[in-house]
Amino acid sequence: MDQSGTDPIRQNSDGTVSVMILAKPGAKQTAITDITQDSVGVQISAPPVDGEANTELVKFMSKTLGIRKSDVVLNRGSKSRTKLLVITGKSRDEVEEMIRSQTEQ
Repeated sequence: MDQSGTDPIRQNSDGTVSVMILAKPGAKQTAITDITQDSVGVQISAPPVDGEANTELVKFMSKTLGIRKSDVVLNRGSKSRTKLLVITGKSRDEVEEMIRSQTEQ
C-alpha cells in the first residue's frame, strides 16, 4: 500500500491502532468491501437506527480481528457514515493483514 497521503489504518503512539471506516448500513450482509487511501469500506447488515449499525460494526470488527469486543472502540462518527475505530491488542500490520484477507474472500 502506498504510504504517502492518508492511510486508513494507523499505528498510534500509545500502541493502539486507528481504522477509518466508511460504513454502508442496511446491506444484505456485513462484510468488508474495499480499502481505499481514505477508509476501509464496511457494509453492515443492521439498519442505522438507535446505534444498531455501530454495535454490529464493533461486533464484526472484533470477530474479524480475533479480539474481544471491548478491544474495539468507536472513537468518532457514531452518527456519521465515516467512523474512527480504535483497536487494542493488535499491531497495525496485523490489523491491515486481517482486513485485507477479508476483502479477498
